[in-house]
Amino acid sequence: MPPGTPQTTARNGRTPAGPPVGALLRSWRQRRGLSQLDLACEADISSRHVSFLETGRSQPSRAMLIHLAERLDVPLRERNALLVAAGFAPVYSEHGLDSPAMEAARKAVDLVLTGHEPFPALAVDRHWQLLAANRAVAPLLQGVSAELLSPPVNVLRLSLHPDGLAGRIGNWTQWREHVLSRLSRQIEASADPVLAALYRELQDYPAPPGASDDDGGEAGHHPDVVVPLRLHTSSGLLSLFSTTTVFGTAVDVTLSELAIEAFFPADAETADRLRRMLAEIPSPPRGEG
Repeated sequence: MPPGTPQTTARNGRTPAGPPVGALLRSWRQRRGLSQLDLACEADISSRHVSFLETGRSQPSRAMLIHLAERLDVPLRERNALLVAAGFAPVYSEHGLDSPAMEAARKAVDLVLTGHEPFPALAVDRHWQLLAANRAVAPLLQGVSAELLSPPVNVLRLSLHPDGLAGRIGNWTQWREHVLSRLSRQIEASADPVLAALYRELQDYPAPPGASDDDGGEAGHHPDVVVPLRLHTSSGLLSLFSTTTVFGTAVDVTLSELAIEAFFPADAETADRLRRMLAEIPSPPRGEG
């Protein structure tokens, strides 16, 4: 290493692998479109101190690092990475969804999913992998290839893949643009390379035969308010819009990355069809589901 090159040394005496903490802070500041002065004002510190932290001339305390990460809205997983780069132990826990510590969260997810029936709802992780779904989702997946439904199931891949739902989406072009735009914003916020790879994959999917901006239907179609998912099923055309629910006070990495996608009918016909579709599904035995 050339003389004078800043080096981050861990508190245990070892140099952490990967980029130094200053470089990571600078990357997140730039990703958020902030100057050093902007961040200094947000964090109530001097711009000189921000500069020293980014160049490695000063080393942040754990409290300062957490403070800056909060001002930069850094995801919890990446906050742990910042702490490790500075030589500190991670602060935010990461439990599997099936761990005893997550029992209350699992029950909350199940309650939301079940309570949303007869309308479809599902829970996904940070990479859009399916974690759970209510009974109203299954009827929508008729005709989807078994390969796409083999765990782990990625719901964005399922949506746009030629062997998934793509051929039954009446407004495929519009829906594809919506999905890619949303994923792009998520990549910008998280800097997640897995999501970036998923984006490139989805971009390369060919359009299904006859794909257009919309199939001509007007019921429930309000593009100036929401982007609908117009899905052809054996029970008729469904027009749906979605909302996203997250755990706003999560301090566990897994929980902070979990989202519930709930779909609502955009018209009365869709609501009626969804009720009939769910009524045709046998109820699970008492004590199950």
